Amino acid sequence: MSNIIVSPSILSADFAYLQRDIERVEKAGANWLHIDVMDGHFVPNISIGIPVVKSVKRVTKIPLDVHLMIENPMDYIPKFIDAGADIVTVHQEACSDMLEVVLEYIKARGVKSGVAIKPNTPANVLNDYLDKMDMALVMTVEPGFSGQKFIEEAAYKVEYIKNRVSDEFIIQVDGGINDKTANVCKYLGANSLVAGDYIYKSVDIQAAIDSLR
Repeated sequence: MSNIIVSPSILSADFAYLQRDIERVEKAGANWLHIDVMDGHFVPNISIGIPVVKSVKRVTKIPLDVHLMIENPMDYIPKFIDAGADIVTVHQEACSDMLEVVLEYIKARGVKSGVAIKPNTPANVLNDYLDKMDMALVMTVEPGFSGQKFIEEAAYKVEYIKNRVSDEFIIQVDGGINDKTANVCKYLGANSLVAGDYIYKSVDIQAAIDSLR
């Protein structure tokens, strides 16, 4: 399944050696680099922001897949795009009343747009927006922390979305992804996988990335 987009999450990298860890996954064939941005409000954790995205952009050629787990994302999207984001994913739950405006802005800026949904959010909230976005991100853990257990029931939303989009549409899954859960997601129709600990804490990063495909 070489058409699977693997997007390692740098949340699991060693931030003291971030460039080294980015180069490791890039060399091992990662397609994208997943950057989790958390504000301590929308999710109960704080991670990284615009300066880190700007710095990462200088040391890698692969696309930056920026996942905004933040309130009021429209206040920050322009800055993240300026910093070098190639894909910007917002949460439906954080901007449900202005999602169309957000997606139009991201498209106008010439980058890919994604919409994420939490495990308890039904997939049908995306129905009116699927033709306006490039990617749906199905969360199979509660967003906020890495290393959580995969919620299989949440993964079934992949199949619902798959039945309503073209083959070019990207369906990404994030949360508890390893070689076994990846097979579940791919069977349901996912074509992009985010993994953090499974890749970065692996003895062989190349083998870990290959196993997801």
